[in-house]
Amino acid sequence: MATMSSSSLTHFDSLGQAHMVDVAAKAATHRIAVAQGRIVMKRATLDIILDGSAKKGDVLGIARVAGIMAAKKTSDLIPLCHPLALTRVAIEFIANESIDTVVINDIDSEKAVITGTATVETVGPTGVEMEALTAISVALLTIYDMCKAVDRGMTITEVKLLEKHGGKSGSYRAGA
Repeated sequence: MATMSSSSLTHFDSLGQAHMVDVAAKAATHRIAVAQGRIVMKRATLDIILDGSAKKGDVLGIARVAGIMAAKKTSDLIPLCHPLALTRVAIEFIANESIDTVVINDIDSEKAVITGTATVETVGPTGVEMEALTAISVALLTIYDMCKAVDRGMTITEVKLLEKHGGKSGSYRAGA
């Protein structure tokens, strides 16, 4: 495994001290990031979510709003992130009644999964990867919070950046 020196990490100066990256000289470009994560739960928990009978209300609707709010507050949560004027935050959920045991080997067939995807956009001098990752993380945490009374064994997993576009470094796609 290759090791990186602190000077190759953008949030550290030549002395190894943490700092906020200076983006003043960077061009403002259209930037997009897409992050994804999953929450694994009992099939009965998914049924409650999908039929709208959760005691706390519309689980996915509230999780969507929480994710949007989180994206807008990322710089308050992650110390060296820049505050950004976001132009778009979209969160989508796909519910699957069963999961692929090849992907998650330690979860039995009585489980179900919701996969969430957050897409965040801005026009600015720095990317929105952290905003997308924060959005999907908080959206999934909100699902957990709203359903923990019936299923404390839910597992949030596979939170990752799927893709990003814009800026000097260009595009990135996971697995490409």
